[in-house]
Amino acid sequence: MKKLIVVTLLLAVTLFGVGGMGLYAEDHSNFQNFELDTLLHEIDKACAPVITDDYIIFTSEPNYRFVGIAFDFENYQVIHPFQILTRTDEDGVVTRKHMFYAYKRQHKFTTIKYRLILDGLWTTDPLNPEKEYDDSVNLYFSKVEDPGSVQIYTQATSEDTVHFIYKGASGQSIHLAGTFTNWDPWIYELNETKPGIYELELPLTSGKYYYNYYIGLTPVLDNTNPEKIYTLDGRSASVIVVD
Repeated sequence: MKKLIVVTLLLAVTLFGVGGMGLYAEDHSNFQNFELDTLLHEIDKACAPVITDDYIIFTSEPNYRFVGIAFDFENYQVIHPFQILTRTDEDGVVTRKHMFYAYKRQHKFTTIKYRLILDGLWTTDPLNPEKEYDDSVNLYFSKVEDPGSVQIYTQATSEDTVHFIYKGASGQSIHLAGTFTNWDPWIYELNETKPGIYELELPLTSGKYYYNYYIGLTPVLDNTNPEKIYTLDGRSASVIVVD
């Protein structure tokens, strides 16, 4: 009987963590479709949250046995488990790249506060410098600002200039190429104006242009521009029209 009680207590600690916060979520929003898979593989390593129009992607280092996340809008009562993203080398050896949770954005709000559970320990996000102290509970909470109310996207201006925008992981080298560079990916590099937001203003005369962003030699579609085509040579490309 004593052994049964001990096992039950250990199971309760494993499921609910220190302080009894939260229940595990049966998470249907964390599925990995093609768009999400592309975003995840653009993140080279664990970093601060990556915010796109459709997802907020939280990451952690791969050396934990379990990582979970709980949000303020669920009153921290639901724990969403992270998944493991792996990479395969040339010899077919599979290793952990990082762990992640991709939240499918369903709400409009200015700020999301959250806490992580790292192997049973409730804590702030060690990769996110944005934190907020709550006097009522004497705790720090990590937070992300939701730019959903601010439209940031690639667009042509009235001065024959295109304002190119790329959203992705922070700390990357993002280049721009298209029909205006004969697809040379080394001429133009975007500037990271804020974490995960890259921008470039480029003068272009009136016309229709096809383009992609490049991470190294890998082409990436513009995730802020819904206009896309397949070119005659079989490539996918984003489209911008300058009047």
